[in-house]
This record gives sequence, C-alpha cells and structure tokens, in this order.
Amino acid sequence: MPKIIHKMSEVIHIGSIIRSELRRKGKTNGWLAKTINVHPRTINKIFLKSVIDTGQLLQISRAMGVDFFKIYSDAL
Repeated sequence: MPKIIHKMSEVIHIGSIIRSELRRKGKTNGWLAKTINVHPRTINKIFLKSVIDTGQLLQISRAMGVDFFKIYSDAL
C-alpha cells in the first residue's frame, strides 16, 4: 500500500492514499460510493481530505479490505 507522508511534518494525506489504493485494486469511485452508501461526488471529496472521520474510514477500510488505520499506527 502506498504511503503518502510528508517526512518533515509527518502529515498523512489519507484521501490520496485511499484514491491510490482504490486505483491499485482496479475499483471505481462508483463502486466505493455504492458500497459505503454515499453519493459518488462524496468519494471525490474524500480524496481531497487530509483527515477523515474515523467512522467513515472504518467503512472504507471494510469495503476495500484495507486497514487504513495501520498507516497512522505505523507513523507513531
């Protein structure tokens, strides 16, 4: 899984990471939107976020089969 972390400030841009992983898996924005029950435009907004609600991140992690929380714990 790609890790987009700016080394100096340890900022994790989770939206970019989700987008990269979605593309790597060959899934579409529409697939993710339907799976987590949001409007497809919401997925584009998620990709722009550097922070995300933990409940939504849990939904995305489950839908994609990826532990996005691990990115944060690995940065500790």
